[in-house]
Amino acid sequence: MLVYEVALGAFKKPADAEKEFYNYRELAPMICDYCEEMGYTHVELMPIMEHPYDASWGYQVTGYYAPTSRYGTPDDFMYLVDFLHQHGIGVILDWVPAHFPKDEHGLARFDGTCLYEHLDKRQGEHPHWGTLIYNYGRPEVINFLTANALFWLERFHIDGLRMDAVASMLYLDYGKEDGEWVANVYGGNENLEAIAFLQNLNKKIHERKDGSFSVAEESTAWPQVTGPVKEGGLDFDLKWNMGWMNDYLEYIRTDPLFRKGRHGMLTFSMIYQYSEDFMLVLSHDEVVHMKGSMFTKMPGSISDKFATLRLTYGYMAAHPGKKLIFMGQEFGQEREFSEKRELDWNLLDAVDGEMSDNERLRQYVSVLNSFYLAHPAMYELDARPAGFEWISTLDADHSVIAFLRKSKDETLLVVCNFTPVSYEAFRIGVPFAGKYKEIFNSDASEYGGTGFVNPRVKQSKRKHWDGRVNSIECRLAPLAIQVFTCTKVPSKAGRKKKES
Repeated sequence: MLVYEVALGAFKKPADAEKEFYNYRELAPMICDYCEEMGYTHVELMPIMEHPYDASWGYQVTGYYAPTSRYGTPDDFMYLVDFLHQHGIGVILDWVPAHFPKDEHGLARFDGTCLYEHLDKRQGEHPHWGTLIYNYGRPEVINFLTANALFWLERFHIDGLRMDAVASMLYLDYGKEDGEWVANVYGGNENLEAIAFLQNLNKKIHERKDGSFSVAEESTAWPQVTGPVKEGGLDFDLKWNMGWMNDYLEYIRTDPLFRKGRHGMLTFSMIYQYSEDFMLVLSHDEVVHMKGSMFTKMPGSISDKFATLRLTYGYMAAHPGKKLIFMGQEFGQEREFSEKRELDWNLLDAVDGEMSDNERLRQYVSVLNSFYLAHPAMYELDARPAGFEWISTLDADHSVIAFLRKSKDETLLVVCNFTPVSYEAFRIGVPFAGKYKEIFNSDASEYGGTGFVNPRVKQSKRKHWDGRVNSIECRLAPLAIQVFTCTKVPSKAGRKKKES
């Protein structure tokens, strides 16, 4: 699963100054053609439910049953979803059951009383967000939200719902100080009614048996978010891996000279990888509010920044878990996201008759996505330990990691070098005696790299390395990910036994 996160109003803007947004029908071929060219399997739309404030990006909903009229009618939105489906692209919709704004034309004091929210502000308000919290203990509120989720699946044929801010639903003290919240009946901080709501909603979604799924944006270590209800889980299909994202971005921002001191940030995610079914995300949240774009997060020269982005996206593709990236980051947009303007598509234009670095990065991501989809080892066993095996986790001095991705019929050796230093003969342990052929290298010249590749197949030698009996020597490219196929070669003893 390769997900492209999109803010409809800022993907592209009309050239006509009198027209603020494109219509859903106009956006359909634009988004579809781009996703097909790039190889994305799904589009995730930031909330398109009616909302009063553009700068909320749709996360402060007032009209839960209405696609926003900014981009057209409900029929127009149906056209967009259907158009994407006809071209084999799934649609995930951001859905916000965690809170709602105080606008009088919304749900706040809907009948003059606190109908959807709690009367007690300690239970009914998010002090940091300035929004209201649903009273999940009321049957009519639960019915409203459950029916709304199913409405988008049934009426608009949405494939999956990504539920926003799930952590704020699970914890009564989320974002609050002592004295600002009320404990549950057992004296704890768990929102028991919200837990029951999420469990029941996911049950309803799965009972449809049409492939509908749910994704949780849950930013804490709450257990069993994707676990079954019978084991105390919430029964989501996927959980955003915020831990991986935070650790990796902190690591990659670090000057390569000092990355060896943070080497554990690269390997820690695999300790808990199989506790949930994860989706790796580089979402809109990471490129707003003065955080900078993915491009500006990367240290070093311009060429180093692009090399590190190629490495980042390659490492993300090779790491277990489904993938999501926010629009514009795939080609190295330099400015932060803003709902007021379209993506900086001009960065893809040629410079002095030469292909721009941004266009090379975009083409690289397209090739990377195709490579990912062409190799089941990259995704088939994401949620099972059998699909991954460490080769090297301890080489902090070189800031190098190596691991295997495996499926029933394929084993791939992945090597990542997180420094700008290249090595002509770098030894790596391998899982078995055989031939190792480089089939992907983010430092290839066609992607804007230095061209430090391995053109010839490597034959392993019986030399102990990385705790393995066999190893190979290869050219290790700077700030790069390299992927090798692994082909077993029968041992001499095995061949003699077979011949006899």
